[in-house]
Amino acid sequence: MIFRKWSARIRTAQADEYIRYVEETGGAHYAGTAGNLGYQILLRDLGDGTSEVSTISWWRDLDAVRRFAGDDYGVARDYPEDDQYLLDRPELVEHHEVQGSDLARFSG
Repeated sequence: MIFRKWSARIRTAQADEYIRYVEETGGAHYAGTAGNLGYQILLRDLGDGTSEVSTISWWRDLDAVRRFAGDDYGVARDYPEDDQYLLDRPELVEHHEVQGSDLARFSG
């Protein structure tokens, strides 16, 4: 199993709107890709009018990640309206091989 994480900063005032946007773009794309095992969107208020947003997703294997992100899967996937929200645009995402998991407890 592969864990993928992407993070960026947004304006806290746009958080609800941005979360909906991510669900409609990246989230829908995650869910529609064979081998995706699920995703979550994390939000952390940084206290200065900005928030950190992260998407985390689980994948059956790197082939599934490639179906989502392409051959250069370490580069962040961009969407058309990202510039309306993102204060920074990290170029890279993290990938980790999951060695142990109790995710089944959290489903349902």
